[in-house]
Amino acid sequence: MWFQSFQMIVTRIARHTSAMKTNIPQLRVVDSITQLGPADEGCLAVSGSHGGISSARYALAARPLLSVFNDAGVGKDEAGLAALAFLQSHGLAACTVAHTSARIGEAKSTLKDGVISHVNVQAEQMGVAVGQPCALVAQGFAG
Repeated sequence: MWFQSFQMIVTRIARHTSAMKTNIPQLRVVDSITQLGPADEGCLAVSGSHGGISSARYALAARPLLSVFNDAGVGKDEAGLAALAFLQSHGLAACTVAHTSARIGEAKSTLKDGVISHVNVQAEQMGVAVGQPCALVAQGFAG
């Protein structure tokens, strides 16, 4: 048990040190934004999660450089986009891919097939734009 804990700590330190050396954010492809944790701060988070407020709270706790969600068809009162304004109010970049371009709940589809449908100001200032393929956005952050 202690060895597994030790391995986790070493992995986190190595990840952090590697990111510091390259200044390239780590790409995290997660089906649910709930899979992110404090060790993922500053990453590029590509998720299969909807862009609702509950997802936004998990993203806020992890503080990725950019969070990518699925717009889930936008929904009533634009509930599928609520994460964008919420994260913007905390100085964090966020965007969504169109539900017609990627499967909801499948981050690999978000990355491979997703097309950006909505962005917050913070993401826009980083160069993320509506109509871009998510894969191109991720590639841009990789250098």
